[in-house]
Amino acid sequence: MKALVLSGGSGTRLRPISHSLPKQLVPLANRPLLEHVLQGIRDIGITEVGMVVGDHGSQIRQALGGGSWNDVEITYLTQESPRGLAHAVRVARGYLGDDDFLLHLGDNLLPDGLGGGAAEFRRGGAGAHLLVQKVPDPRPFGVVELDRDGRVVRLVEKPQRPRSNLALIGACFFTPAVHVAVDAIRPSRRGELELTDAVQWLVDQGVAVRASEYTGYWKDVADSDDVLTGNRRLLEGVDAQRGGDVDPFSAVGPRVSIAAGARIIRSHVEGPTIIGAGSVIEDSHVGPYTSVGRDCLIRGSELSGSVVMDGAKISQVTRLTDSIIGRGTEIGRGDRHAGHRVVSGDHARIEVPW
Repeated sequence: MKALVLSGGSGTRLRPISHSLPKQLVPLANRPLLEHVLQGIRDIGITEVGMVVGDHGSQIRQALGGGSWNDVEITYLTQESPRGLAHAVRVARGYLGDDDFLLHLGDNLLPDGLGGGAAEFRRGGAGAHLLVQKVPDPRPFGVVELDRDGRVVRLVEKPQRPRSNLALIGACFFTPAVHVAVDAIRPSRRGELELTDAVQWLVDQGVAVRASEYTGYWKDVADSDDVLTGNRRLLEGVDAQRGGDVDPFSAVGPRVSIAAGARIIRSHVEGPTIIGAGSVIEDSHVGPYTSVGRDCLIRGSELSGSVVMDGAKISQVTRLTDSIIGRGTEIGRGDRHAGHRVVSGDHARIEVPW
């Protein structure tokens, strides 16, 4: 079995961060989102990965390389324009050949793994196996209707009046039968080849399509709140690591990971938190659920629940919470104010009140 990871989306809801950084490379617990995706794929025994990329393809290639760091082999496939998920499958037709495959959206976080769904698919008997999850409002998703035996009877993309609360999550398994379906469908009113239409075509042709409920954590990372929520979920699994230097005037709580070359000086760091290599925390308080990237400087500041990307500098800022600080960003003190919340792009300079 192969995997097909779709990473061509532009991430407009994550601007300004996604102006210069593909949302699939936004760091969660100090690792790009796509690294978490690839780890989940490798964990179910898949080592051949087709990566569909678009305008940001060169950045993704540079970040992930050939995949040897994760014992996978990545083949990059270019989708010239965003014409739908089923179109991305068509782009990958030559790479996939006659193999079964896992289709995984590159912006979906599934840290609890895909082992259950993979096992059900591998038992055979279905042309496709979908993973679904109950959601309070299914209207933004593909909505799946099942019969009593778990067979899919209807799949509708973003219905205004859903007939089910089962949302299609960003990972599903296919046999080569889906290629016939992709060739048979026509563009939707959005002008795209919809994967949901291809699956519905299989159902209408009498091909068995089954689904199972995914009970693990699922986050479709679309905006800044999703980044912070996903980061928080991943940090819950952080173990203590003391690769860097902590001076005798500092206090470091449990479940704090300090990478080699990082320094903690006269500071208090609460877990779960990650401090990246080469970063310096000085005269500061870093609260829980914070990830600090590589080569950052935090001096005389207080922050918590935030994502601080590589090379950022934060100086003399208090009560910085639930923020995303882009690469190379500098934040310094301005006029007095009660509190601050920041979502910045890369290489910005921000002054906050004090």
